[in-house]
Amino acid sequence: MSELITFLISFFLINPLQAEFSDKLAAARAPQAIVTQLSDCVVTATPALIERAFSDPWWAASSSFSVWTGQASPEAILVKAAPACGAAVEAARPFLAPSS
Repeated sequence: MSELITFLISFFLINPLQAEFSDKLAAARAPQAIVTQLSDCVVTATPALIERAFSDPWWAASSSFSVWTGQASPEAILVKAAPACGAAVEAARPFLAPSS
């Protein structure tokens, strides 16, 4: 059962976070070092994100919905769940900001 829940968390929360970051960084032509740093951070934070989702399913559902609807930024969700990713997010922030 926990494998199914882990799959669902990955499918509905972690994969969309990673896809959103990849799309924004690619569109902004971010340096590969920043792309790698943020991607590595998401991979490293995955166990923390899964643990948070297991301990607080409402957080997982509301976070997924908030990112999907654009009410919350993926970077805010990531840093809130995995504060160690703060440096990687800050380095990527200029490339993650919406273009005017």
